[in-house]
Amino acid sequence: MKKTANTDGPVIIKKYANRRLYNTETSSYITLDHLAAMTREGRDFKVIDAKTEEDITHNVLTQIIMEEEARGQTLLPVSFLRQLIALYGDSMQAMVPGYLEASMDSFRRNQEQFKSAVEGAFANSPFAEIAKRNMAMFEAAAEAFKPGAAGAAAPAAATAPAPEKSKDEEIAALKAQLSALKDQVDKLS
Repeated sequence: MKKTANTDGPVIIKKYANRRLYNTETSSYITLDHLAAMTREGRDFKVIDAKTEEDITHNVLTQIIMEEEARGQTLLPVSFLRQLIALYGDSMQAMVPGYLEASMDSFRRNQEQFKSAVEGAFANSPFAEIAKRNMAMFEAAAEAFKPGAAGAAAPAAATAPAPEKSKDEEIAALKAQLSALKDQVDKLS
């Protein structure tokens, strides 16, 4: 999934007193799930309070994280949260946002480099097509474990589970595919 940023500036989202969110680009009401999807797609947006015109983007993004964590999709370990809370009011507090942002940028670059390295390792070899299919299966498995992934379309190279399978069976099948992929990578190493 390639992320693209909108070069026309951020989409303005208005938040009303009744907690409803209004997308001024599409002239429609949206949910926090829509904003989470926009974030994953690389769309820039700014949330403003409809009455005061105050920028409340930070608060809304924090609310999205809280809802994702409440759904059981925990990304932030308790020890990290404790350390983060302890930094509030600390003399180093001003440095933390820049450090965290740089760390996440580095993580994202490393993730892309890993993907490119795996794809490049098999280029111009008999294993190239197998590697592409395995990468597609790996990406499908990774997507299946993301929040809101139920019902997401799998890449064409991956085999779609039969409609009559339960969610547990689908997860088991994806885990088996991921295990097979790991075994193949181990054999090639």
